[in-house]
Order: sequence, then structure tokens, then C-alpha cells
Amino acid sequence: MWPAWTRTPIMVEAGPWWIGLLLPAILGAFALGAAMLDAGSYPLKAAAGLLIQQRRKTLAADILLLRAGIFALVAAAVLAAVVIPLGEVAVLDTGVGVVWFNMAEVLAWAAVWMVGWGANSAYAMVGGYRFVAQGLAYELPHMFALITAALGAESLRVGDIVEAQRDLWFVVWMPAAFVVYLLSVLGMAFWGPFDQPAGRDIGGGARLELSGVDRLLFEGGRWMLLTAGAAFAVPLFLGGGGWGWVIVKTAAALAALVWLKKRVPTVRLNRYVEFAWIVLIPVMLVQALVVAVVVLVR
Repeated sequence: MWPAWTRTPIMVEAGPWWIGLLLPAILGAFALGAAMLDAGSYPLKAAAGLLIQQRRKTLAADILLLRAGIFALVAAAVLAAVVIPLGEVAVLDTGVGVVWFNMAEVLAWAAVWMVGWGANSAYAMVGGYRFVAQGLAYELPHMFALITAALGAESLRVGDIVEAQRDLWFVVWMPAAFVVYLLSVLGMAFWGPFDQPAGRDIGGGARLELSGVDRLLFEGGRWMLLTAGAAFAVPLFLGGGGWGWVIVKTAAALAALVWLKKRVPTVRLNRYVEFAWIVLIPVMLVQALVVAVVVLVR
């Protein structure tokens, strides 16, 4: 018999209010661990340097818009994570948890655009618009991946999706949806091969003019968004589980995304858009059709 902390919970319920206060810290801890794995060194030194670095600003910058975008990026990650179960509890247990997650991550579109526009810098603005264009490419395959998992459980509630995987994880019979979902998480955090909105060819893109605490919060928001995306793969495709299994599976998904960054070069935005529309969307339509047929006949 597996120990209780490894078993898939029977029911996911809303936890006590104080779990919501711990959520940013939990996200931050996972993000820090992923950053350490990516950099191969202890990133706290760099973070401490940014904390004491003086903020700079460009001429006629819209500081209010820029900083609102930075905080919105962090908020998008936290809001996306509130429906992710940690064992048998989640901060928010809603009947439309999948929709909530997608809504929260779309907030990142506005956040990055606000940062790029507010800096009043040509390259930063290009980075902001690149992210909007990239969002148009990854969002449809991403939505189909989310819908496919919800279709398999016949519910938009995250707890019901976990319960539907009691006997068989969705990744086993929805492998295409799982892979497309992880690729879209990279696009959502504009990270790894899909980091064109912060590309070197435009001097760092949307983050070009950020320094000090602004730069620290922006980069932290990206890592937290990546963490939230990796964590949501656990209830969607990897069967959820007790809190111990959730931690292990989330860490494994994050490690896979970090590994992918080190193995795959940056993909040009036009190539990614073409790949998303010509390959990923048809693949997801076929995957959703297969799942629909299985659900109808079982």
C-alpha cells in the first residue's frame, strides 16, 4: 500500500484562508529552485544586487503604467496558481477552475505589453508587441490542451479532473495534449526557445529599460509564471496526488522545462507562429476528437 501522502486524493476542496497567504512564497520557492537549476549557481547574489541597484528610467516614461505591468505579471502567476491543488486542498475550488487558470495567464499579455509600452523605448515596445503576437500563436493550442483535459473529465473543475485520473493518468492517453501544453507554458512565460519578447536581438526586449527592484520583480514574475504552468500540468495530466506527489511532479515538470531550454535554441517568432497554426492546432484538434470519442463510448 502506498503511503497516504502519495495517493491521489478522492476530493479536492478549498483550504483555509491562510493557504492563500502562503501561495506566493510557495511559488517563489519553486521559482528560485528552477532558477538555481538553470543558472548552475546560487541566484540570490544577483537578486541582492538588483535590490540595491538604483532604478533608472527613460525620458518621458509612463512609470505608473510600467510598474503596474510589473506587478500585474506577478499577480498573473499567483492568480493562476490559486486553483492548483496541493494535495487535497486548493486556495480556490471553483467549478470553472480551468477557465480561471486561462483567464489569469491572459493577464500576462497585458502586463508585458504595459511594461514594453510604459518604458517609452523602441526596443522595449517591440518586445511588448512580440509577446502579444506570440500569445496569439500559443493561446489556441494551449486552450485546446486545457479543453481536452476538461473533456476527458467532463468537467471544468480541477478537482474533478484529478478524480477522473484515479485509475489512469491523462498523459497516457492524451500525450499530444500534454506535450502541447508544456510547449505553451514556455510561450506563456516567454522563456527558453520562445523568449523572443525578451530577445537579445532587441537588447532584452520588454525588460530592456528595467533595473533594480523593477527588473527583479519582472524576472521573478516570469519564473513564477513558468512555475504555475508546470504545476498545473500535475492535476491536468499527471494525476494530481497527495502533497508529496504534487511537489515531486511539479519539480519534475519544471526540471524538464529547464532542460528543454538548454537543448533547444531560440525559435524565430514567425517560425513559431507558423508552427503553431500549421502543426500544433491540427494535432490538438485530432487529440480532442480522440478524447471525445473515448468519452462517448466508455
